[in-house]
Amino acid sequence: MDEKTRTESEAAAFRRLVAHLRQRTDVQNIDLMNLAGFCRNCLGDWLREAAAERGAAVTRDEGRAAVYGMPQAEWKAKYQTEASPEAQARFAADHPHHVPSAPAKPGGCS
Repeated sequence: MDEKTRTESEAAAFRRLVAHLRQRTDVQNIDLMNLAGFCRNCLGDWLREAAAERGAAVTRDEGRAAVYGMPQAEWKAKYQTEASPEAQARFAADHPHHVPSAPAKPGGCS
């Protein structure tokens, strides 16, 4: 596969992933983090970082809105549910750098 086709295919796959996540509002970010180690916030942050590497200014909120399809706060108000104590415990154990009492690390998804 040539470079142009690879880049276009990767971009199409990313857009498909984002569309899928927009439809699956029942899947919470904590579930994604616990199962896959990344979430919608991570994707938005990675988009912002990739844009910055190419000289484009994208804010954290803009990157995340591109993934959520709306401002993150609006998505949270519409779709975010309280995580179970089990999910919260697993998250804290598996991702201690994301727990508010721990020091933040690069690549976090707060």
